[in-house]
Amino acid sequence: MAGLGAATLGYAALIERRHWTLRTATLPVLPAGSPNLRVLHVSDLHMMPEQRSKQRWVAELAALEPDLVVNTGDNLADPKGVPGVLRALEPLLPLPGLFVFGSNDYFGPTAKNPAKYLQRRRRRNEWVKGVPLPWRDMRAAFLERGWLDATHQRLRLEVAGQTVAVAGVDDPHIGRDRYDSIAGPVTEPAALRLGLTHSPEPRVLDRFAADGYDLIMAGHTHGGQLRVPFYGALVTNCGLDRSRARGASRWGAHTWLHVSAGLGTSPYAPVRFACPPEASLLTLVARPVSPGAAETGENRARSSTAADVS
Repeated sequence: MAGLGAATLGYAALIERRHWTLRTATLPVLPAGSPNLRVLHVSDLHMMPEQRSKQRWVAELAALEPDLVVNTGDNLADPKGVPGVLRALEPLLPLPGLFVFGSNDYFGPTAKNPAKYLQRRRRRNEWVKGVPLPWRDMRAAFLERGWLDATHQRLRLEVAGQTVAVAGVDDPHIGRDRYDSIAGPVTEPAALRLGLTHSPEPRVLDRFAADGYDLIMAGHTHGGQLRVPFYGALVTNCGLDRSRARGASRWGAHTWLHVSAGLGTSPYAPVRFACPPEASLLTLVARPVSPGAAETGENRARSSTAADVS
């Protein structure tokens, strides 16, 4: 048993956490007759300066030629991490892009007792701030290259000839969300109404859904980070249920939710098991128009088996 435990830990720390993976999904969220949109979802880089393999792999994602790049936060894990983030994202920055922040953009990670993650719910005031991180420098670099900060903003942009209406909040995991500042349905025509948040807290997801958003994109969960085969994630580190720890699911009658399992880990817990680090390429397609197609098509996402990109 001791040998098996050591082998599992070695695999989780040395192999799987560097097994960069592309996950794909097809989501029926666009109006009937709309051409497809390809959205690359990147989240939870937790970048350390020396992580060159991760930086190279993320940079190669530009070859996918997405129409839009969405970054849902937690890019940093070290005060010197910004150059590594920019090396990774440099080929993607010329593309249309959106971002919101997570707690590990503002403050560095801290050592924690892993048993605390098994508690059903943790109070926000239990969160311990680490060292301040240079999020303003990173934000300035993103903005300079043309990406848009959706934090507490309602934005409109043209993507591949289609109008996308976007709203985002700051990280709900640490109580920085102010949904009232963006509240209300989108009244002007748009092919896609997109909501962004770092942590997929149900209170925020409910409000996006009530305002009629077609798709909400989030990160934070790391997909559970340690998953049990045939059981799934043990925890989500937020109010989201375990079954939605990664990938696409429905949130209410109209809205889809996509949660990225992310590309990094805290330097204090550098392991992943049955949950490789990932980016996601989402193909957004038109909703089915016939009642029969709606019953079989709109009520589920067609997700591929995760595939490696070299």
